[in-house]
Amino acid sequence: MANTILVGAQWGDEGKGKIIDVLTEQADVVVRTQGGNNAGHTVHIKGQKYVLHLVPSGILRKQKVCVIGNGAVVDPVSLVEEIEGLRKLGVKIDRNLYLSETAHLVLPYHRELDAQREIVKGKNKIGTTKRGIGPAYGDKAARTGLRVVDLVKPERFKQQLELKIKENNGILKAFGAKPLSFKKVHEEYRAAGDYLKPFVANTVILLHEAVRRGDDILFEGAQGTFLDIDHGTYPFVTSSNTTAGGACTGSGIPPHRIDRVVGVMKAYTTRVGEGPLPTENAEIADMLHAMGREFGATTGRPRRCGWFDSVATRHAAMVNGIDDLAITNIDGLDSLETIKVCIGYRDGDRQYDYVPNDIEVLARCQPVYAEFPGWRTPTDRARKMSDLPAKTRTYLKALAELTGAKLAIASVGPGREQTILI
Repeated sequence: MANTILVGAQWGDEGKGKIIDVLTEQADVVVRTQGGNNAGHTVHIKGQKYVLHLVPSGILRKQKVCVIGNGAVVDPVSLVEEIEGLRKLGVKIDRNLYLSETAHLVLPYHRELDAQREIVKGKNKIGTTKRGIGPAYGDKAARTGLRVVDLVKPERFKQQLELKIKENNGILKAFGAKPLSFKKVHEEYRAAGDYLKPFVANTVILLHEAVRRGDDILFEGAQGTFLDIDHGTYPFVTSSNTTAGGACTGSGIPPHRIDRVVGVMKAYTTRVGEGPLPTENAEIADMLHAMGREFGATTGRPRRCGWFDSVATRHAAMVNGIDDLAITNIDGLDSLETIKVCIGYRDGDRQYDYVPNDIEVLARCQPVYAEFPGWRTPTDRARKMSDLPAKTRTYLKALAELTGAKLAIASVGPGREQTILI
């Protein structure tokens, strides 16, 4: 498989967890390079549902090394809970999971600040998961954050945490929020530090040793291209680089060691949270929600849904350097008589074939649609391209051509077996 970066080509929730699980069969090492437990990957294996938030999806396959890289932010207590939850489901987690000693910590004051800032914004809120991710990355950028290497040094962590809680309690007081107890936080997070210490490593050295051995490495993206802090629909974005470049900075593996970029996208479009979504459509949303689809793996919130947006995915292919496409949730469109695809944006007399950076312009844009005939037959039992209806194949070919990358994987359901490799 060589060294592969997998990214979301839309607004997140594209079904990356399943595609990562499928690609992991050919990988030796799986690396999570950004984000925190605000993300969720859902994988279905033999009737069992696994929801992962920070642990790489490769943990569900035997003899795969999984790494949480330096670019991620880690809530130690939540990570312990996730590991314990997976162990209860029979997942082996021992020396197959490594945690970067330079990953930054998410602490309770980050979550409180996240929530208070959303309250203050009111109708202009971003729609965060309130998991403290933005404030944690803010501390990292301000060079005041605590890292995993601090957590596993008891005296250092105690001193640093005491200062940080005192500082942030002052800020929380200004918001009118309840102050945090240093004693309670310290006890809880020190216990988590003791639990996690066996997993802590210099993951940059570990990954470069894997490169020298010729191991195949899969870099697991979280969220999606248009939630990238630099290239997304700012300010309605996450606080990390969700695009392919983030995999290099978030792992310590240089760009010239990357062989392939896979972009994952749904056969339609969704997003969670606030911000423009040009192809949003209430009828599509109602149909998918009635099917029990499109609820967030992390928050349970219903996702906003719309028609496929090829302007956005073409932009994502350009920014990420996408070589191959994985199109998921094809079966979600099985009942439709006509399917629309956005091929351009119109703002008054002006038409765009790219995503405008000005968020006010993007919010005004109206989609220009092309229409495709639906196939009106179930696709979930297809196991090769020839099993799919001709109209489905035509639709998928059009999405690849409009996006500007090669179709490599088609997914017709959540199960591993519901994957067509092309």
